Amino acid sequence: MNGFTNNGDKCVNVLMFPWLGYGHISPFLELAKKLSQRNFIICLCSTPVILNCIEKKLSPEFSPSIHLLELNLQNLPDLPPSHHTTNGLPPHLMNTLKEAFDLASPDFALILKTLKPDLLIYDFLQPWAPKAAAELKIPAVEFISSSSTMTAYMLHEFNKPGIKFPFSSICYRDYEKARIEKQEATMSVEKLEEDKRRVRECFYLSCDIVLIKSFKEIEGKYSDYITNLTGKRVVPLGPLVQEPTLEDSESELITWLNEKEKRSTIFVSFGSEYFLSKEDFVEIAYGLENSKVNFIWPIRFQKGENLELEETLPKGFFNRVGNRGKVFNGWAPQAKILEHSSIGGFVSHCGWSSVMESMKYGVPIIAMPMHIDQPINCRLVEDVGIAVEVVRNSDGKLHREEVAAIINQVVLDKDGEFVRQKAKDMKEKLCMKGDEEIEQVAKELRKLCAKF
Repeated sequence: MNGFTNNGDKCVNVLMFPWLGYGHISPFLELAKKLSQRNFIICLCSTPVILNCIEKKLSPEFSPSIHLLELNLQNLPDLPPSHHTTNGLPPHLMNTLKEAFDLASPDFALILKTLKPDLLIYDFLQPWAPKAAAELKIPAVEFISSSSTMTAYMLHEFNKPGIKFPFSSICYRDYEKARIEKQEATMSVEKLEEDKRRVRECFYLSCDIVLIKSFKEIEGKYSDYITNLTGKRVVPLGPLVQEPTLEDSESELITWLNEKEKRSTIFVSFGSEYFLSKEDFVEIAYGLENSKVNFIWPIRFQKGENLELEETLPKGFFNRVGNRGKVFNGWAPQAKILEHSSIGGFVSHCGWSSVMESMKYGVPIIAMPMHIDQPINCRLVEDVGIAVEVVRNSDGKLHREEVAAIINQVVLDKDGEFVRQKAKDMKEKLCMKGDEEIEQVAKELRKLCAKF
């Protein structure tokens, strides 16, 4: 991994090592693209099933500067190579995947020793990666692909347990706390503490700085709070949103959207790793049916589940909805859909990558957070003014009437004008900023490499 640019500057050779979730892989890949345009040569290391997916998203222009490197995991029980990713992974196999990932640490250490990169950029769950880099005197920096707000909240819980978070609007609702406690009850105390230790360790092993997919205009105070708590300086990366491809434009969905009126349609997506409960599924379906807007809803099932949509959706749903809705099993070109002029709202779980895409394309969010960082992200985007939440009842249940009402408010009603305008303003702000964060990041990383 050595090289020089055409003007004689030495290239910075970077090994990137994300966790196996698509919400992590995608921002790492976007950062790789941005840095590769600034005299960095990137080697991105992951499992074959993930790299096969990435390869399709890399245009030939990046082939000289972005290289893909396989890390093969052991095939543990119920975990064949096709399951070496969190995408579509049945939840009960998550710990098995983490175990297989950890067992690959000696192989990763060998990769580091062989490549001898100038820098390692790693993720939140593998403290053995920066430790291996330290032994070889290679600087290592953590890239956090969740929000500064969630990171600040988490670090506050670690460092000041029992003390209230100083930003009162950022909190979990009672039913969200109950859901977290229920999930944690299924794990052993030792396993839970081990996961928390890993996250803490990854953060503190980062050399001088941490990289976070964020920008100061919306999360500056939370980034500052992270620094106050830990002494680590936060370097924001900007939104890192994947650009739509030419192939996406030829999608049948885009043809269908072209026939719809401006801002008359919503996109519905809950990410690649969360699967709706049967109750939520039915209430959302009826909410969409009872709303006054068109909608696109790609539905995903866990790997191994061979379900028919007609069996899962309410009886007669497709007949009643007609051409007002596009509902199907599979993937959709999210960025291409969100940038389309016919889209007037985004029903989202508030995963951070989805939030960033909605900001970039100026689409207001109908928020339905589910778990982990999503409720915290939801509170943030409501604070910023670009989202309205579909609030559940005290038992944590969605209601179809509320789903339909919030969709209509955000997309059509007069009292949704504020959130529509805020989303439009955010798009203009991001457009004006361009890649200013990335320019600063490139300087910071060069400075860190020079220090070592």
